[in-house]
Amino acid sequence: MPPINNFAQLTALAQQRGPLTLAVAAAHELHVLEAVRAATDAGIIHPILIGNELQMQRIAAEHGISLDGFTLVNSEEIHEAALMAVKLVHDGDAQVLMKGRLETADLIRAALNKQYGLRTGALLSVVWIAQVPGFDRLLFLSDAGIVIKPTLDQKVEIVQNIINAARQLGVEQPKVAVLASLDMVSPAIPATIDAANLSKMADRGQITGGYVDGPLGFDTAISPAAAAAHGLRGPVAGLADILIVPDIEAGNVLAKALVYFVHAEAASVVVGASAPIIITSRADSAATKLASIALGVVLATAAPPPAVALEYNIAQVQQ
Repeated sequence: MPPINNFAQLTALAQQRGPLTLAVAAAHELHVLEAVRAATDAGIIHPILIGNELQMQRIAAEHGISLDGFTLVNSEEIHEAALMAVKLVHDGDAQVLMKGRLETADLIRAALNKQYGLRTGALLSVVWIAQVPGFDRLLFLSDAGIVIKPTLDQKVEIVQNIINAARQLGVEQPKVAVLASLDMVSPAIPATIDAANLSKMADRGQITGGYVDGPLGFDTAISPAAAAAHGLRGPVAGLADILIVPDIEAGNVLAKALVYFVHAEAASVVVGASAPIIITSRADSAATKLASIALGVVLATAAPPPAVALEYNIAQVQQ
């Protein structure tokens, strides 16, 4: 499959793979209803909306949103709505889970319920992707939403999770830049040490399916000119598909800066559970929520990518 380079291609692929059943917890929110309507009309999903039914009907009526084809399940209590939505996915009655008007922590807590949650034993992390104006490919970033201050072990899982997701979107050998404030290892800056360890772990096959390099600055990760100016070589420097941030604060700030200053379009999905979990922010637009639904459908229907043996050769490294 050729790589998905923009959200139009992502939506088209979701249309080919869908429709899947989407369970939305606390769905009484305008942008959620707009995105669910658009995704339904595009043939991507069949929605089950759980939440305050009167509020859903009122919002839909006030904004001219048709509820035709939607299954509405009344639940006026947020935690109950979250558990009901999770149980639908757990039982196989839905394939994708989505956050409505509730806190992310409440939905994740329900998803980790021991009785009928979506645990797999893997670390949950956010795959955030952006369509950046003037950029020739989708830009992936992690983790900007779940793991607050990841350990090295957790970063290994974060990197592997997002490599797998990128490959499911056709990026055969994604280039992963582990970001820090310096391009050199400094004992005074732990993020640079983690970055170097992750790079070496990938070299030795402890992380598979992509090229990993770090530490790299944001500029030297995505700009060939900046990488050349710093004397950095290899398959990743200046050419990154994936950015791994040191912690959730750095990721959150970088993601929002791309959206608000660069006007990037974004989508995000939590991976590591038995089904994709869409946890977009209340401030996110209906377009972001629609793209996230499309991403969730694609990831839910993608087979695990086969292992790839990466071969570093001298000519490539010295480019």
